[in-house]
Amino acid sequence: LPFLGKFKLNYLLKPLKKEYPFLKNSDSSSLQVVNEFLTQSWKNFFQDKSGQIGKPRFHSRKYLKKSYTGKSIIKTAGKRYLKIPKLGYVKTSKTGVLQNTKVKRYTVVLEPTGKYYLSLQAEIPEPEKYSLTDKQVGIDVGVADFAILSNELKYPSFNSSYFEKKAKIWQKKYSRRRHLAKLLVLQDRNKSVLCPRSLESFTNWQKTQKSKAKCQAKAANQRRDYLHKLTTHLVKQYDVIAIEDLKTKNLQKNHHLAKSIANASWRMFRQMLEYKCEWYGKKLIAVDPKNTSRICSKCGYNSSAKPLEIREWTCSKCQTKHDRDINAAVNILHKGSTKLNGQGLAMVTS
Repeated sequence: LPFLGKFKLNYLLKPLKKEYPFLKNSDSSSLQVVNEFLTQSWKNFFQDKSGQIGKPRFHSRKYLKKSYTGKSIIKTAGKRYLKIPKLGYVKTSKTGVLQNTKVKRYTVVLEPTGKYYLSLQAEIPEPEKYSLTDKQVGIDVGVADFAILSNELKYPSFNSSYFEKKAKIWQKKYSRRRHLAKLLVLQDRNKSVLCPRSLESFTNWQKTQKSKAKCQAKAANQRRDYLHKLTTHLVKQYDVIAIEDLKTKNLQKNHHLAKSIANASWRMFRQMLEYKCEWYGKKLIAVDPKNTSRICSKCGYNSSAKPLEIREWTCSKCQTKHDRDINAAVNILHKGSTKLNGQGLAMVTS
C-alpha cells in the first residue's frame, strides 16, 4: 500500500467528516495534529535500524490520561480567561504572561484526578541571564541524601512516605471493589439477566481510583516543586556544574533500590539542570561515574571496591579520611574540569 503523508491524510478529513458527523465536534486543527503524529511515528518505525521502535498502535479508550492537541490560535480574554476553539471561553489561571506572545499549540489534558489542565507551546523572548559567580561545583546524587556537593553541602531527599501510605490504602480498596464489580458482571451474564450490569455501572471503584490518583498526584507535584527550587538555586549559585552521567534504567535493575531510585527522580533533576543552564548562560558537564567513590580525591589512589553500607573510609596510601559521597562529588568536579579543559574552555575558579 502507498504511504500517505500528512497532507494527503488531511485531504481525507473532509469525506470522513461527512461519513462520521461527530468529527465536526472537535477542533479541526486537532485532527490535523493527529495525522502529523501518525505520519511521524510511521517514519520513525521505517527509518529505525536498531529495532527498538515498534509499530504505531491505537490509543486505548480505557487509558486514564485523556488529551488532545490543537494548533489554532488561542486568544486571551481578560486576566483569567482564554478563548479555545470549540470550547469557547475557559476560566484559567493568570494570563498576564501570555501578553505579546504567540501561542503555537495547545494541549488539553484530563488527569485521572478529574482535573483539566491546559498546556501551551508559545514563542517568548529569551530569559535574562544570571550574573556570573566564578564558582564551580560537582554533584553526586544519592538515595539517603538527594544531592551531595563537592563543597560538603548536602540536600535531603524528598519524603513522600505519607502520600505513599495513603495511596496504598486506596489501592487496596480500589482492587477489592473492582474485583467484586467484575464478579457481579459475570454473575449477571451467566444468569442471562434481562438488563445485565456493566463494569461502568459500579461507581465505588471509580471513586477510589480518583482518591488514589489524588494522593499520587500530590506527591508528584510536591516532588517536582522541590526539584525546581533546588535546580534554580544551584544554577544561580554556580557557573559550572559537573554531574554524573547515570543510566537510571540500568540502576533500577537492582530490586533492592529500584523504588528509592525511582522516587529520587534523578533523570528529572538532570533535565531541569540542562535546560536551566542553557537558559541562564551556565555550563553543565556530564562525566563518567566510574570509580568516583573509590578514588581518593587527595592523592588519586584507586582503592578496592566497597559495599554500599560503608559511608566513610580511610585512604590506605595518604591516610585521609573520606566521606564516601563528598569524595565522589569532588572526583566528579575533577573529571568535569579535565573534560572542560579538553574542550578548550577555561574552568572558572572558586
